[in-house]
Amino acid sequence: MSKKQSDFTFGDPEPVQNSRMLDALGVFADMTSEYYVPPIDLNGLSMMRRANGHHGSCVLLRRAMLANAFISNGVLSIRDFKALGIDFLTFGNAYLQILRNAFDRPTGLRHVAALNMRVRTNKKGFRILLPEGETFDFDKDEILHIKEYDTQQEIYGVPDWIGGLQSALLNQDATLFRRKYYVNGAHLGYILYTNDAKIDPGQIKELKEKIAAGKGAGNFKSMYMHIPKGDKDGVQIIPVGDFSKKDEFLNIKNISAADVREAHRVPPILMGIVPQGTGNLGDPIKVKNVYNSIETKALAQSFIDLNDKLPPKLHFKFKDFEIPEEKNRNT
Repeated sequence: MSKKQSDFTFGDPEPVQNSRMLDALGVFADMTSEYYVPPIDLNGLSMMRRANGHHGSCVLLRRAMLANAFISNGVLSIRDFKALGIDFLTFGNAYLQILRNAFDRPTGLRHVAALNMRVRTNKKGFRILLPEGETFDFDKDEILHIKEYDTQQEIYGVPDWIGGLQSALLNQDATLFRRKYYVNGAHLGYILYTNDAKIDPGQIKELKEKIAAGKGAGNFKSMYMHIPKGDKDGVQIIPVGDFSKKDEFLNIKNISAADVREAHRVPPILMGIVPQGTGNLGDPIKVKNVYNSIETKALAQSFIDLNDKLPPKLHFKFKDFEIPEEKNRNT
């Protein structure tokens, strides 16, 4: 009987997230040298809103608080302003088109989607990339660019939450891994080790086929082996990684979610987080007022700064961000 060693593999690990959005951080001219390429892939930043629920919720909460404070000036619709807020928080960039009348006087403002906007080289203004390789160039003074300052370059803005990007991706990776874990069905990584000389090659071949067939849906099956007068240790299962016994999924999700909230500086109570144990996340009204007076006010200032370039009737205005005095303080 042959005693030739036999082994086989269960396959190579598969990456669940191939994003490298920060690998080529920097601003360079495109191949035509007519516009600058953004320092971070904008498509990747856009997809992050849907890839990670915590990050997406933080963006929407901050946008909602900013929109609630916005005072309509009659020349920019609330829909366009909300779109501006989403762009600014997602990309660190937002763009407004100044509408003019026949006398070249500003009469209104309109949001222009930031995803495909590019800054032209040689200070020539802005270009928008259109489908099928087409482009459109705006007049030099037609577009207002709102951007989050970046210390490494001054062409484009970078979102203020970018330090939490890796945590957001880790959170996504954990979710995707858990989904693969259940879809694949192979919940236990192991090595099936055999050293019994009484196992004939036909049994080994059949064993390989049974295990290979067990991958995927429905692999929770029992296996029966019979080796007459075989060694009791002739067949062994050696665990490599049992996800069910040491499940770090919850810890990874909680820690990475907290990192994302901290990158956005959003208090947990405003996200609807339930206190753990005997903890207290504070009075939501007081937290909201403090948050508005610090974070929302600073966010609004990015839009108010545009007023220097606009006539009074097009100015951005917001509600008072001061913390209201408590009523009946002594009661």
